Amino acid sequence: MKKIINEPSNFVDESIDGLIKSHPNVYSLAEDNSRVIKRAKKSSNKVGLVTGGGSGHLPVFTGYVGEGLLDTCAIGSVFASPSVDQIASAIRNADNGNGVLCILGNYGGDVMNFEMACEIVKDEGVNTKTIIVADDIASARLEEKEKRRGIAGMIFVFKVAGGFAETGVSLEEVFKLANETNNNIRTLGVALSPCILPEAGKPTFEIGKDEIEIGMGIHGEPGISREKLKSANDLTDDICNRIFDDFKLGDNDEISLMINSLGATPLEELYIVSRRVIENINKNKTKIYKNYVGRYATSMEMAGMSVTVLKLNENIKKNLIAPSNCPFWTN
Repeated sequence: MKKIINEPSNFVDESIDGLIKSHPNVYSLAEDNSRVIKRAKKSSNKVGLVTGGGSGHLPVFTGYVGEGLLDTCAIGSVFASPSVDQIASAIRNADNGNGVLCILGNYGGDVMNFEMACEIVKDEGVNTKTIIVADDIASARLEEKEKRRGIAGMIFVFKVAGGFAETGVSLEEVFKLANETNNNIRTLGVALSPCILPEAGKPTFEIGKDEIEIGMGIHGEPGISREKLKSANDLTDDICNRIFDDFKLGDNDEISLMINSLGATPLEELYIVSRRVIENINKNKTKIYKNYVGRYATSMEMAGMSVTVLKLNENIKKNLIAPSNCPFWTN
């Protein structure tokens, strides 16, 4: 195992400490919990936005705390859900008296622990609502969309909800727009290699040198199919066709794209993919408003990438580009 770390058991806490020390104008540590990141400057008179999830996916989840985005994040160990206490602390630290919206990926431990934490803070007088992001088309059929995993598309929900919350609207209004955004997202990815958990010291799964897995989850969950490695164009065409089959887009529709590295895949390769995605979209006569290319939702050093499509309307579009302050997001 080759990693630039100290003691594996200190991996998460040292990463958090380094993040705060590197960006002290954006992030700070909650006084009551060492696994909760909050904004350096607390907001007031707005709906609070909270997320949480396992480490190993930076910038998700921790990195998207900041003005115009999230208020707090509860941080679990690598690929593990944060605890109920950590999530409850994150909700309390995000509360400005106008309610808190929890935005999380569709993973059993996260969903269960957020439910319990919301019950705890409810007894303390904190009103919450929850959005469970489900954008991964590989993980369930369209008829069972609510069962899909949440992957890179959740960043679009963070951003749109975050921009809207800054305007001072109600919890119900932020929830409604976040839910609409969630329903307008589709993502599909491909894995080329496994990652290594610091404390385990061995790959999370095995895959042949000439193989890829379409639709593999960010924790190594099974995908749609394991296939032989093919050209970037053929692979991208396959991903686009699967997304278009799931998500009908018309001539008058406008979208945003996200071409995301799972960790190890370099920008040069992402731009080869982006080039082909744009060609496919143009054939479909759908309008591309904005394209994000980079590392937005990773899985340690896993090689691979994902393509996310967000269908826009005026409200989603306006809040997608609303001002924000975060080292991992550029409007």
